[in-house]
Amino acid sequence: MNQMPEIIQAIPLTHYILLSTALFVIGLIGVMTRKNVIIVFMCIEIMLNAVNLLFTAVSSYNSDSAGQIMVFFTMAVAAAEVSVGLAIIVMMFKNLQTTNIDLFKSLKG
Repeated sequence: MNQMPEIIQAIPLTHYILLSTALFVIGLIGVMTRKNVIIVFMCIEIMLNAVNLLFTAVSSYNSDSAGQIMVFFTMAVAAAEVSVGLAIIVMMFKNLQTTNIDLFKSLKG
């Protein structure tokens, strides 16, 4: 008999899909409209977390651990992205004294 945790049984999968979609769209809108690179960076993280939420929900719904393993790898990539991205942002701020994305075009070599 397939036994799922009570919290998963109480919340349908469609609710997780809708929440994940809403978070992804919010992140996408933030990436497309913001000028501050730190805000854009945070919006990309929101998009990654939306995908992780969907992976985990579908994995739990299907009683399969493959989605949760994928979340582990996605989080590892996100941690690497954070470390490299923040280093780039700090160096850009050090050179330009701003985090405005439009001014980063002047860094072309």
